[in-house]
Amino acid sequence: MLTNFFLISVFASTLATANAMDINPVGNRKNFKTNTNPFKGPWIKLFDGKSLNGWHHFNSKEPIVNWTVENGALVCLGARASSGSGDIITNQVFRDFELRWDWKVDTGSNSGVFYHIVEDTKYKRVIDTAPEYQIIDDVSYPAKLQPLQLSGADYDMHLPSENKVLMPVGEWNSSKIIFKKGKVEHWLNGKKIVKFKAWTDDWKQRKASSKWKDVPDYGMSPVGNIGLQDHGNKAYFKNIEIREL
Repeated sequence: MLTNFFLISVFASTLATANAMDINPVGNRKNFKTNTNPFKGPWIKLFDGKSLNGWHHFNSKEPIVNWTVENGALVCLGARASSGSGDIITNQVFRDFELRWDWKVDTGSNSGVFYHIVEDTKYKRVIDTAPEYQIIDDVSYPAKLQPLQLSGADYDMHLPSENKVLMPVGEWNSSKIIFKKGKVEHWLNGKKIVKFKAWTDDWKQRKASSKWKDVPDYGMSPVGNIGLQDHGNKAYFKNIEIREL
């Protein structure tokens, strides 16, 4: 009995020491220290820096002619025809994700990044279903902009915060969208500028008073494609990567 008690005491002491050192008894680091979220997937490049592989027009198999690749950037030429016809979307669909990318615009340009796009012939445009991270020239856009239309906004739904830092036109910005079980964050140049939860009463009230009030399927899908907007202006994107959460 004494021997067994001694062995148990030694094992308990070793285990306590291991926990204090953040090491398990076989000498491996605990996952929550080496990887704060072991359930995050690997980063996936949505743009290879060389081609339009992995992208297509919404609800169309027509060749993409209004986007090109210049110096490692995916560039919208601003050559759309009817509204929304120039938008491009990923071949893949995503549910919970972290999406990051770099972008810039020319003077007076307007664009955006969409997520949870539902591709179906009953929808005429990406914006019939997909929320948008707004991208625009806040300073020199030719029309008067409302606060909900400024860069980084959840377009016409949630304002960007006052701590937003936007680079001058022609310089690169870094952005990020995080979507996890309805919890949404918009980041711009290292600062979190939008935070909300989809499908709550507050979200529904905002939708009811927005341009989406008569668009029943806007923002309702928890899964879908990622998209880039052709708003008739030049816009530049690079380092477009996503990982599933």
